[in-house]
Amino acid sequence: MSGIYSIPISGLKEGKHSYDFEIGKEFFEQFEESEIKEGMLTVIVEADKRSSHADLAVKIAGEVSISCDRCLGVFSQPVSCENRLLVKFGKVYDESDPDIITIPADENELDMTQYFYENILLALPIQRIHPSDRNGNSKCDPEMLQKLKEHVSGEEERNDPRWDDLKKLMSNN
Repeated sequence: MSGIYSIPISGLKEGKHSYDFEIGKEFFEQFEESEIKEGMLTVIVEADKRSSHADLAVKIAGEVSISCDRCLGVFSQPVSCENRLLVKFGKVYDESDPDIITIPADENELDMTQYFYENILLALPIQRIHPSDRNGNSKCDPEMLQKLKEHVSGEEERNDPRWDDLKKLMSNN
């Protein structure tokens, strides 16, 4: 059975080949614990097949919906990345190197689902917050921001008297 995000490997003639994929909500539903619940992306895989390996250039572009780290509201985050994957043909399947996969020479196809998913996640920014508008104002949920403000104490740490003697020792030296 051919996977929807698979590339045929067995019987592929040497030379360059191109594959296009569309990634939507159904793609992310495969990953139960995914922080991405939906998105619309295109993937272009340029495969350069040789006798002993295939060099894959993978380009992913589009948008995903993710939760804001600050207000927990969902917003659209652009995603764009380019990665390379070397697929070697051997006797035993081996994924120990993230940039090189060894697959048995008689393998019919290479399922790219997990590879696409991981690269989309890696393309997301570390801090995921609503982008600001043209005037530099936050697009976060104002009600949530107000609740956060109420719970954050504006008072600086009080002086702990247990440390006063230590500070005196440090300032004397």
